[in-house]
Amino acid sequence: MSEDASDLYQRLVMERARHPLHAGRLAASQAEAEGNNPMCGDRVRLSLRCDEAGMITEAAHETRGCAICVASADILAEIVVGRAASETGQLAMAFETMVQTGIVPAREDFEMLQAFAGVSAYRSRHRCATLPWQALSAAMEKRKELEHGR
Repeated sequence: MSEDASDLYQRLVMERARHPLHAGRLAASQAEAEGNNPMCGDRVRLSLRCDEAGMITEAAHETRGCAICVASADILAEIVVGRAASETGQLAMAFETMVQTGIVPAREDFEMLQAFAGVSAYRSRHRCATLPWQALSAAMEKRKELEHGR
């Protein structure tokens, strides 16, 4: 990771960990899921609100964990708003691949997420970054089940 990327990572992760912009819980959410990493104690609860067309209109998280986990959850909550719920699976997979490999996908929507590419060098921290994304995938799966159950 270059010096500039390292600086970006440090600033962004620490700022979002100290002052998350999307912390909290949505009342009347349509999709919710939790993620838990018993190895380090990270816990995430993600709540989402979607419109009839399947677009995510609001997202919030309650995260208790390390700076990487809190920052990842907060940025996730920001970038999923305005996206089709069906699009989130590919986004989550691309993020997880980047965290494992350190290779930033050639996607415009990875501008902020590329700050987590450096986590690839620290295998023990991969789950810290990906736990919120796993909660997102679980929330979308629950939402799909609810829709099909109607």
